[in-house]
Amino acid sequence: MKTRTRYINKLEELGALVNQLSEKTVLDVRAAGRALAGDADAAESVLSGSKAARRLREAIEDGCLDIMLMQQPLVADDLREVTGAFRLVGDLAHIDEMTRDVAYLSQQLTPKAVSHLQSEFAEATDKVSNMVSLATKAFSQADAALAQRVFAMDDGVDELYDRCEQVVVDLIRSETQGASHLPELLMVAKYFERMGDDAERIASWAVFRATGEHTLNSAGKENAEG
Repeated sequence: MKTRTRYINKLEELGALVNQLSEKTVLDVRAAGRALAGDADAAESVLSGSKAARRLREAIEDGCLDIMLMQQPLVADDLREVTGAFRLVGDLAHIDEMTRDVAYLSQQLTPKAVSHLQSEFAEATDKVSNMVSLATKAFSQADAALAQRVFAMDDGVDELYDRCEQVVVDLIRSETQGASHLPELLMVAKYFERMGDDAERIASWAVFRATGEHTLNSAGKENAEG
């Protein structure tokens, strides 16, 4: 009975850690967007927050292993939660890396350069942070219907990237003076597009936790049978 109580407590601790890491990731995506808008403090907060994120990821991974060692075999629901949490950490880590890259690039780009895509970056920040927030909420609540909303939102992020790409192409063709750092601008847009793919994968782990089915392939796109 005492072992079962410890096991339940560990599951609850795991869920709390996943929520903490999820909230930090959403805040970092939004901070990266503010950094692109010229907020130097936001850029520094993202760049200096990597250690805290890594500690949370390590605590989640350790918690998953502890739970798997405490009770064998795991019941199906618990197994899906632990397996999904272990994989979700990787997707959040990838988003964390990209928010830091965006924050770093924001320090290299001039306000004039960013102005070419300022509205697109602001929209991408809003869309991607909402996707990550909904996807992690769907996982925490094992809510497959909420996860489907995340899948539907990714088309908008892909369309934004296409718009950014077209703006850059037009700037190259026009040879506009002051249109420097074009590769960096396109790189930032690509980071947001990839964050959207990671949010999709997190949503797929929410579906897995709820139903036992995994609906996305490694590229973040729905499988034909999904």
